[in-house]
Amino acid sequence: MGDTRLVLVAAVALIDPDGRILIAQRPEGKSLAGLWEFPGGKVEAGETPEAALIRELQEELGIDTWSSCLAPLTFASHAYDDFHLLMPLYACRKWQGVPVAREHAALRWVGVRDLPSYPMPPADKPLLAMLRDWL
Repeated sequence: MGDTRLVLVAAVALIDPDGRILIAQRPEGKSLAGLWEFPGGKVEAGETPEAALIRELQEELGIDTWSSCLAPLTFASHAYDDFHLLMPLYACRKWQGVPVAREHAALRWVGVRDLPSYPMPPADKPLLAMLRDWL
């Protein structure tokens, strides 16, 4: 286990005024294609998780947010076959622009109680209970 590669990914639960959460469907051709996930992405070398989220939200969804609007909520730690994922999840209620699926197959605003009905990557599933309890 000592030689397992650690991958740091930051994710965000964008929460609209109605309390719904934005989830994004992974596109065909990518690992875990078709599954629904929280927007975000890999944290690059020398980058903070917050900076990674701001960059990823601009690239993936075409929206802007700020570090002050990203509230740390919980995290996932999950062992995949070829790497270990560490993923902080932030909550965000304030951003500028309308999310558009630039890199995902689809986007959907979902009530927190409906999230478990969407197929998600194994690392995302444990986060749902924390989100439900927090909202």
